[in-house]
Amino acid sequence: MTQVDERFMYVNMGPQHPSTHGVLRLLLKTDGEIVEHATPHIGYLHRGLEKIAERVTFPQFTPFTDRLDYLASMNCNLAYALTVEKLLNIEIPRRAQIIRVIMAELNRISSHLIAFGSFSSDMGAFTPFLYGIREREFINDLFEMVCGNRLTYNYIRIGGVSKDIPDGFIEKTKEFLDYFPAKLKEYNEVLSYNAVFVKRLANVGVITTDQAIEYGITGPNLRASGIKWDLRREEPYLIYNELDFDVPVGKGEMGTIGDSWDRYMMRIYEMGQSARIVGQCLDMLPQGDFTAKVPKVLRVPQGEVYVRAENPRGELGFYLISDGSIKPYRLKIRAPSFANLSIFPLLAKGVMVADIVALIGSLDIILPEIDR
Repeated sequence: MTQVDERFMYVNMGPQHPSTHGVLRLLLKTDGEIVEHATPHIGYLHRGLEKIAERVTFPQFTPFTDRLDYLASMNCNLAYALTVEKLLNIEIPRRAQIIRVIMAELNRISSHLIAFGSFSSDMGAFTPFLYGIREREFINDLFEMVCGNRLTYNYIRIGGVSKDIPDGFIEKTKEFLDYFPAKLKEYNEVLSYNAVFVKRLANVGVITTDQAIEYGITGPNLRASGIKWDLRREEPYLIYNELDFDVPVGKGEMGTIGDSWDRYMMRIYEMGQSARIVGQCLDMLPQGDFTAKVPKVLRVPQGEVYVRAENPRGELGFYLISDGSIKPYRLKIRAPSFANLSIFPLLAKGVMVADIVALIGSLDIILPEIDR
């Protein structure tokens, strides 16, 4: 029988707690209001996604990637397609490449809007959540135009995209780009520099540069710690090397570099940069094919490859082994949220219970890509 130390109280937070996002359960060991230790418990979905990949054909696995990170389905589709295409060694039409970038960046904005809204709600400010949903609906309308879905989009295919963009898509996207910058300004006025909001986040949950590297943190959480690492810049894919955009990094504007406020603010900055990228892509979109000629029965040459892409939550990588058949022999997924959550026990030690909510929200994790 385990001996319980009666000096401490053990508190279950989640998996139904509204701020634990999805099915995360935290076991908190507390000394009064101070967290002595926090243990994240994952494993409530039990989907076996990587084993499923071995039982379906390469194209048939694409819809499963929609569910990996349900807030960034386009980005997950893309990373998987890039992985298979690398083994196939096929050239993707330029129009398809640019359409893919447009979708990936719109999805990055959409994902960050949910992060912005849900985080503000966690901190007790509900109205910004409605603002985030309002703008996200605009993007959902665009995605519905191209693929008919508003959540698990499933549009990007091995070889290109499932169909060409419809009439009116470019005009409606430009309408969004004209509308959106003023909303970012509104977010900052309403929330980002609000004294109470800043007080809740500044100097809380600081991730230093060394800690970020040691724990394999990626994406906005890494850049918030001052590390200028973005795969779209460092290892460009598609046409990212032709685009003009900035990679924001945390500067400790309200407190310490790498604190919760810096992580929040990275997503605000990145939404502005993604909008810049989409605007450039619309201007350079050529006529042409929207997909390469890919056989219906797809046999991928024998070999192994690892491909990674910059997703809204960080580096999403697929390690694929093919034995030359129509199905993956092995598929291993490197999901950013898993690494980003791994540092949570370190951050939680010694903070107030109330700050736990801020820490979780600032990391912007998605549970389905952790328990896969």
